[in-house]
Amino acid sequence: MEARMTVSAETKRRFALATALRGALMLLAGLYAIIWPTEALTVLVLAGGILLIVDGALGLWSLTFGGGKSGNYWFDVVSNALSLILGVLILISPLLATIFTVTFLSSLVGIAALVVGVMQIWVVVRERESYARIWPVVLSGVSYILLGLVFLFFPLLSASIGVIFGGVLLVIFAFGLFGWAWRLYQRSKAA
Repeated sequence: MEARMTVSAETKRRFALATALRGALMLLAGLYAIIWPTEALTVLVLAGGILLIVDGALGLWSLTFGGGKSGNYWFDVVSNALSLILGVLILISPLLATIFTVTFLSSLVGIAALVVGVMQIWVVVRERESYARIWPVVLSGVSYILLGLVFLFFPLLSASIGVIFGGVLLVIFAFGLFGWAWRLYQRSKAA
């Protein structure tokens, strides 16, 4: 026999309010990313810098005072110290950190897209007798190549478009949370 835990109407209302608050924060973050994508990108890099500082400081504290031991003590010390230093450098110059980080990641995505596109075209041309029509695969490969070139030659624009797309997804997710919060609230009234 299964025991069921009862949840009071007040607790259900709190769950609904917390869910609606999450939705409101998601909506604000999504709208911020859509309206000001480059600033949102800088905020993401700053959040990464703060995360690196916290991670490096906690890692060093754990190794020094917390009894955290691993197989390679000096590797952990160096990696945590580098994390701390990199976090501080990002916070000192967020604009430069954003440009370098975004350019590097966009270049990696661009190179990957170029490789995929060239591989698709090469394979379909080499094995064209296995395909009824090769033009869809060639078109897909050309699309990948063009996408790769856009990422390589316009990294900040590509990242801004990615941030806008992420913002749209946040807005959609926020409305899903609002719907869920409404359902939770309606259930709290029925209880």
